[in-house]
This record gives sequence, C-alpha cells and structure tokens, in this order.
Amino acid sequence: MILPSVSVIVTAWQRPQDLRRCLIALQQQDHPNLELRLVVDGPTGAQAVNALLAAGWAGGFVANPGKNISVARNIGLGMALGDVVAFIDDDAVAEPTWASRLAAAFCDPTVVAATGYTRGRNGISWQWTAAEVDHLGQDHAVPVSGKTTLHQGSAQRSVKPVGTNCAFRRKDLLAIGAFDPAYRFYLEDADIGLRLAGRGGTAVVPGAAVHHAFAASDRRRADRVPTDLTEIGASAQVFLRRHAAPDLWPVALQSLREEQAARLASHLAAGRIASGEVAALTATLEAGIAEGLLRDLPDLRAIEPASSQIADPGFLRLAGTGPRAGQVIAGRNWQAPRLRREAKALVAQGIVTTLILLSATPRAHRHRLHPDGYWEQTGGLFGPSDREQPRWTWWRFAARIAAESARWAAFRPTN
Repeated sequence: MILPSVSVIVTAWQRPQDLRRCLIALQQQDHPNLELRLVVDGPTGAQAVNALLAAGWAGGFVANPGKNISVARNIGLGMALGDVVAFIDDDAVAEPTWASRLAAAFCDPTVVAATGYTRGRNGISWQWTAAEVDHLGQDHAVPVSGKTTLHQGSAQRSVKPVGTNCAFRRKDLLAIGAFDPAYRFYLEDADIGLRLAGRGGTAVVPGAAVHHAFAASDRRRADRVPTDLTEIGASAQVFLRRHAAPDLWPVALQSLREEQAARLASHLAAGRIASGEVAALTATLEAGIAEGLLRDLPDLRAIEPASSQIADPGFLRLAGTGPRAGQVIAGRNWQAPRLRREAKALVAQGIVTTLILLSATPRAHRHRLHPDGYWEQTGGLFGPSDREQPRWTWWRFAARIAAESARWAAFRPTN
C-alpha cells in the first residue's frame, strides 16, 4: 500500500519547550513522505528554526499572528503541498506511527477526514477517544474500538475531528474554504466536521495516537483552570449562528452555561480557584456569548489548491523519517542514570527507544517523551499504569515489563 504524502501543520504560541518535544516526536515518524509546516510566534519560531537547521531538517516556517488558531492553521494549509494535511498542537507529541496511520485511512477514496485517539496528562490513559458533534455543538460518544472505522455524517451530526489529532484530504479542506476564522479558539474542529460531512466519510483511527499535555496558555493555567471563558462563549454562539435555527439557541446556550458551571465548581471544590473567581469567569462567558452574536461571519469560499505531490520541488520532505527499529530497555529506578545514558545513545543511532523504570512501590505510572528523544515510563512495580486499574496489584518484574511493553508495541516499534 502506497501512502499519500502528508503535510504536518503545527501552530505554536510562546511554548518553546513544548514545541521542541513536539518536533522531536515528528522526527521519529515512520511515514517516509512527510513535510513539516510550522506556524509560530517570533521568539519560539527563532528557537525552532535554529534547532531544526542544526539537525539538518527542512521545513516551512511562517509567523503566527496569534489570538486565532483558525487563521494560523489556514496559514499552514496555504504552505502545505501534501495530499493529506495533518494537524497537531505544540503541546502534543505524536506516536511514531501517527502520521502513517492517519494517512492510511485516505487510501479509501471516500474518506475526507480522519481523527485518532489522544492520551492525557499521565501519558497513558485516554483523554479523548472519539465523539460525534451535533448542530448544537453537543458531543455524543462513539463506542471505543481498537479498529479503524468509517463514519458517514451529515450537516446535523458528524464525527468531530479533534484539533490536536486530525487529518484531511487537502483538496476537500480547501474546497470548503478551510477553517472558519470566526472561531478563534474552540469548536473550530467541530465546525469543520459538519461542513465536510457532505463530501465523504470520516475515519476514526484508534492507532493514530498523540499525547496531549494541556500546557498553560493565555486562556488556562497549567493545572487546566481557565483564566478566561470569553472565547468559549463567543465560539459557541458563532457555531449556533452557523449551524442551528435561532429557536434552538436558548437550549444550547443553557447547556453550555451548565457545563462551564460544573467545570468551575469542580475547580472550586478542589481549591484551585476561589468563589470570587467563579463569578468573574462566568461573567467572561456571558460577555463572550454577547460578542459571538456580533462577530462577523465571513463568506467561506473554495480555495484554489497549489500544486501537490512529493515530486513538487516545494514539498519539503522531513529528513530522517521512515520505518526504523525500536527497542525497550527496563530496570529499577536506582539504575536510572545508566539506563538513561543507554537510551540516549540508542536514540542517536536512530532507534525508537522506550525506557521503563520501576520502583518497588505502588506509585502510579507516568509516560512521556523525554527531551533527549526517548519515551520514558516511570512508576511503581505494583502501581496502576492506567486510571482504570486498582491502586495496588501484585506483579513480578519481568511480567510487568512484558505487559507494559505490549501496550506500546501497538503504537511504536519495540523490538
């Protein structure tokens, strides 16, 4: 099977360390016909460009005007030359098989979009699997599956292509006018799902996995506490104007208010915010809803595609990607210094490396891409590696390593 060429579009804003990890993961992709299109702010962009040039990478770089993720993604799309365009956020890292598995879905000519599964902060449990979104902006769970499934949607309900883990046939995304700049943040992916539904199916690809950290931004803290709900309110109102009859807006907006109230109540109960902050944040939500009523809705017209295919001299093939070997190394936590040096050396040889370090405790596990390029899992021999597991389970060391290695073998080379 010959995979279509892929342009990976990364939008970044003032998170250079997160972006660096994102780019390290992209360098490990097993898809050989991959290009990188990076839309970044000035300081972050300078660091990224220098790091990539030093590593011998090629890529397209352009300034991110900020404050509007739809505009930034459209800028990246305007540079892209791949048959498929894939999107990932700067605070996410992709498994080595991510791009190729998304691309494989487009070997079916009826597929216009694809979306994968996303792991949460501990790097193991799922943060997001799959959902359909309706014309009121409400999500509806899609049954979790281990296999790729194809879904036919409509203008009333379709699979939601999650913004940090999604791909589109480039010509179809351009044909609908790309991302709507009226959504500066929030629901821009849901809007795309509904607008594309009439052109073909959306593939849900569980094996195309990314790890999403939810890094701090100008709208939330590192602990996921929101600092401003204006854009959530505004984008929700824009979505209703685009997709729903006015008589349905009050019910949908009430649902939004209740959802955000529950979110704030959870943070209040956990002591992350004070009661006065709840009122202030609620006020920003209402201000956003009012703003969304007045926001200009541009006419979304088809965009003429540029030339494509990897034969085009403008296709900036990312050096070093393609199939490669993998290896798991494991040991006790007191062996960490030596094993980390070993893992770093394997990465330098081009080997996708997974390091598992266990202590004789019931400590919960965490999994991440280390800045040195290897995947590292830490935790207790008897502790849970998934939130669904018991807090303590008896394991022999070899059996635990085999079980954890099997988990990752489904997403990256391990031997």
